[in-house]
Order: sequence, then C-alpha cells, then structure tokens
Amino acid sequence: MHFISEELENYVAAHSENEPELLAQLNKETHQKILQPRMLSGHFQGRVLSMLSKIINPKHILEIGTYTGYATLCLAEGLPKVGTLDTVDNNEELYDFQKKYFDASDYTDQIFQHLGNALEIIPTLNKKFDLVFIDADKENYINYFNMIVPMMNKGGIILSDNVLWSGKILDEVKANDKSTKILLEYNQLLKDDPRVETVLLPIRDGLTVSRVL
Repeated sequence: MHFISEELENYVAAHSENEPELLAQLNKETHQKILQPRMLSGHFQGRVLSMLSKIINPKHILEIGTYTGYATLCLAEGLPKVGTLDTVDNNEELYDFQKKYFDASDYTDQIFQHLGNALEIIPTLNKKFDLVFIDADKENYINYFNMIVPMMNKGGIILSDNVLWSGKILDEVKANDKSTKILLEYNQLLKDDPRVETVLLPIRDGLTVSRVL
C-alpha cells in the first residue's frame, strides 16, 4: 500500500542521501534471489535509519529481525569504533547471505549475528542498549517491547517497523488476523506506556520512534 504516490516516493528518495554502493548490491541481490523482497527496508527508509543512528551515536544496538541485513548495515553507520550491533533472526537459510554483506562492510567486527528465538536470545545479551530496531514477527512485538525496555539506557530509542501494516490498522480486523490485532494493541501501548514517549512516522509502512524516559 502506498500512503503517498509512487511518483512522490521516488522524488523523496531522489532528494535524500544516495544509497551506498554495497547496499545497492544487497538490495539488487535480495530482489533477485530472496523470497518476499518487499521486506527489505530499501533506499529511503535505510537512509532514515542511518540518519537516526548517526544522531543517536549508539554504543550498543539491538536489531530484532535481520532479514538480508540491509537495515543492519544502515544502523551500523552510526556506531562509534567501540560500538556493537547484535542482530537476531530465526531464518537459518539467510545467515550466510547476511554474513557475506556484513563481512564486505566496514562493520564486520562490530556486527554479531544470533540465530534462533529472539525471546530466548535477548535475555542472554549482557548489554544496555541505546538503540533497538524491532522488525520481526508482529505477534511478538509487545513481548519484545516489554523485554527490552528494562535493557535500555535512559534516553535510548526504540524503533518499531510496519506499525501501519499496509493500512490494515484502519480496517475491520478479521477474526483470524492476529498480527493486525496485536499491532493495534502495540500502537496503543506505545502511546500510553509511561516508560516511553512516542511519535509514529508515516514512513513506508509506518515507523514508530519511542524514547525511553
């Protein structure tokens, strides 16, 4: 679903920072070889993630949902030399694809891949995070949020992707549509939870920025 016209989206991308060459290659190969390439963050949202990370200058980043690693590399652009990025995904088939691009980047020694159930892996990470990007199974968004808030530094930022869910959040929810139901609950949680302050940006499929108080 396009919330603005495709022509306007193209104009926005053309007047934002250029897509780095490595990411352009990753983007192209994802579309050529990987199922559901629309899951990729892409040029414009990737530059938004990069800019936010550079503004935050996080020492430790957590990403929940790696896919092919595009957003991972965008977020890594804001890391200081001593910073780390832990990225968690349960798709074993994409691990080597991700690693190829991580190894080709300037951040290969700073990115740590974790394969498995994020709800089991995250508690084992002995870090306080400055930036978290949630872009995984929607049915666990609330569980992820409640797990990571205590692991955040004060003033840390939680980014939540796909919170507009192709506009389904405005439609009557079907009885078997658990993802939309959870996202509606999640969006309300972010609005009401006293532990964070939140703004929902209508970027691509919806990107929420929540600051931990």
